[in-house]
Amino acid sequence: MQPILAIAGLTWKAALRFKLFLVIAALLILAVVGLPLVIKDDGTARGFTQIILTYTLSAITALLGLSTLWLACGTLARDIEECQIQVIATKPVARWQIWLGKWLGIMSLNAVLLALSGACVYGLLQWRAGKLPAAEQKILREQVLVARGSAKEPNDPVEIAAETERVLQERLKANPVEKVDVPEVRWQIREQVKAIRQLVPPSSIHTWQIDLGFAKNYLRGKPLQLRVKFNAAQKSPSGTFVALWQVGVPQKTRYWQSEPMSLAPDTFHEFEIPPDLFDANGRLTITFANPNETALLFPLEDGMEVLYPDGGFALNFARGLGIIFCWMALLAALGLMAASFLSFPVAAFFALAMLLVALSSSTLAESVESGSVAAGNEETGQAGHSAADLVLIPAFKGVLAVISLVKDYSPIDALSTGRSITWGELGRAFAEIVLLLGGALGILGIFFFSRRELATAQGTQ
Repeated sequence: MQPILAIAGLTWKAALRFKLFLVIAALLILAVVGLPLVIKDDGTARGFTQIILTYTLSAITALLGLSTLWLACGTLARDIEECQIQVIATKPVARWQIWLGKWLGIMSLNAVLLALSGACVYGLLQWRAGKLPAAEQKILREQVLVARGSAKEPNDPVEIAAETERVLQERLKANPVEKVDVPEVRWQIREQVKAIRQLVPPSSIHTWQIDLGFAKNYLRGKPLQLRVKFNAAQKSPSGTFVALWQVGVPQKTRYWQSEPMSLAPDTFHEFEIPPDLFDANGRLTITFANPNETALLFPLEDGMEVLYPDGGFALNFARGLGIIFCWMALLAALGLMAASFLSFPVAAFFALAMLLVALSSSTLAESVESGSVAAGNEETGQAGHSAADLVLIPAFKGVLAVISLVKDYSPIDALSTGRSITWGELGRAFAEIVLLLGGALGILGIFFFSRRELATAQGTQ
């Protein structure tokens, strides 16, 4: 480890010599302190705190991410271009030790910067919360500055896919269509199948059966929260819709019925329900009655969710920073991998291009879902088709599978809504982001760097 630590120390010296560490630290602190002064909120302490968490952590992630890519590309590529790497390469230090030393130095810089900025965010939140009235502090401690577990009704995509295929085969037997139109028909049927599971017609009820799992063992006597979101088929003159809720099963469990609520569509609503409404198996029965004159749709992904207390905010915040640290480890590996065989400008361009592809995953997902990269006909609603679909759609699926390993972990969203980030999620993030994806980039980077002719490269300058 001595050569690796020595290379890491040299990376620190370079960052301090070029004032990179000090500049990034100043920008991070400025973002944490300055953003709350300019951002707008809904006027509530809860909304303001959520916005602080979202914007400050997003700014920290963006600043650290860009500086990590820049430093990772520059620290190796510049050493090669400025003939400094030969001084190290002539010593009994293996190429892989140089590469890992650079990565370790960058990550130790990130650890200090992330800890500094994270401490500023945490201190700011606690300071602002301490100045609020007792009622507002209670709301923050229960809904934002807390770690809450989540339980939903199972959403089995395999079952939905099977039902879609069954309906598709029946429709094709009755009304055959062209082969190129089958993906579009399949997509329409899948949306119809999902709508049946989500839609609550006028003057109808819908029931969710949510299993709390192991959490039932420590939730006795503790109130829970329901987090709901729905879409409306038509607009309401008042802009809101009446909602009636019933939780529990009469004569089997404790039973609670709400007063009529006036809820706006296309937004999340949270409200508390009394404790001990679930049965002995930990199953919570929730019934919604729709007295409105239009249908309401509760999305399968986030239409109905039960939130329950699952720990304190401080440790949850630290685990969230840990996941952001995993992201930085991946970006550092990406930048070093690019610099292992490219010059500094080209390596920076390549790394930023890869980052842009990851941020464009929604566009790739739309192409995969429609089954084509060609634009559809807006007048007829039919999807376009291209000969390139045979190659690009499978490639897009592979790219999305890789991107999902990173994007599935969103500590910023979890922290801003008071969600629990478990040790298991942090462990999976480390395994998938750092060990799997970062390790793969590291192996490629070490391979390219080990076979790069440094003297030849300098002779072409």
